[in-house]
Amino acid sequence: MEIELTNMVMVQDPATGRVVAEERVKSWPGVTFPGGHVEPGESFTESAAREVYEETGLRVSGLIPCGLINWCHRENGDRYLVFLYKTTCFTGQLLPGTEEGRVFWTEPEALARMRLSEHFDMYLPLFFRDGYTEAVCRYGGGLPDEIFYQPAE
Repeated sequence: MEIELTNMVMVQDPATGRVVAEERVKSWPGVTFPGGHVEPGESFTESAAREVYEETGLRVSGLIPCGLINWCHRENGDRYLVFLYKTTCFTGQLLPGTEEGRVFWTEPEALARMRLSEHFDMYLPLFFRDGYTEAVCRYGGGLPDEIFYQPAE
C-alpha cells in the first residue's frame, strides 16, 4: 500500500471575497486552488504555504484546516490524501502564472461556470460549507469514482 500526501489552499481576499484560482495546464488540468505535494521533513502547513508561494507568489499565514480528501483505491489499498486549508492572511503580489498555469482572482460563485480540474467540484463543499470534515473517495476496480462526506460531529 502506498500513501501520497498533498495539500490544497483556498486564499480569499477579505476585502473583496474573491479567491485565488489556478488554471492548470500540466497535471490535473483545469481550474483549481493552489497546492501540491508534501516534501520529506515538511509539516502539512509548511508544505501548503510553500506550494501557495511557488504557484502564486503570495506568502500566506493563518492557515485554517478545513477538511481532508481521502482517496482510497478499492483493490490495492493505496491512499492519496489531500489536506485542505483556507486563509485570508496573505502578502505579496499575485503572479500572472507559473509553469503550472495561469493564476487569477475570481468570485467564488464563478467557479461553477469554469472548466474545473477533475473532481475539484467535489472538494469545494469542504472549503465553503461548515459541517464537513472529510470526503472519502473510492476509485479503481473498474467502477466509477464515488464520494461521500463525513459530517463534523
